[in-house]
Amino acid sequence: MVPHDGPLVVREERNQRETVITRTRQEAIEIAREIARSQRSELLIHRPNGQIRDRDSYGNNPYPPQG
Repeated sequence: MVPHDGPLVVREERNQRETVITRTRQEAIEIAREIARSQRSELLIHRPNGQIRDRDSYGNNPYPPQG
């Protein structure tokens, strides 16, 4: 999920175009989470200023937890 003027946008990594445009933050997060699960990829949720607010990995994590 990335910052966008007006509606919220879900965009897949390395994709310049929006995958989904939603009206609410919760709807965008739910859609993005389902895409990440189905593609076994990482979900990044951004704040309006572009800073990463949260991230979840649903696939091959390049930096797995140590311990």
